[in-house]
Amino acid sequence: MTTALIYLVVMVLVAAVVFLLASVVFGRGEELPALPPGASPTRLPASGITAEDVRDVRFQLVVRGYKMSEVDWVLRRVGGELDQLRTEVAELRARLALTDAGQESR
Repeated sequence: MTTALIYLVVMVLVAAVVFLLASVVFGRGEELPALPPGASPTRLPASGITAEDVRDVRFQLVVRGYKMSEVDWVLRRVGGELDQLRTEVAELRARLALTDAGQESR
């Protein structure tokens, strides 16, 4: 029984030493320093969001996944852009319908 316990303790110590050595040698794996608190790598253009912009969005990872405030911000922006585009399409269709109706009455 004590042999198994000693074996387990030695394994844990060796694993801890290997982990610490790897952490010191390889670091955190980042080339750039971490972002300051509250900063965001999330970028979108001021207007004219394209499908490529949406595909390129990257969110900052936090303990439980993505930063919720960034995801909410992107969804509000994309939703607003879609609402604006749909309004413009509806207005253009209405103008086109009026133009077509005016040409048919001639």
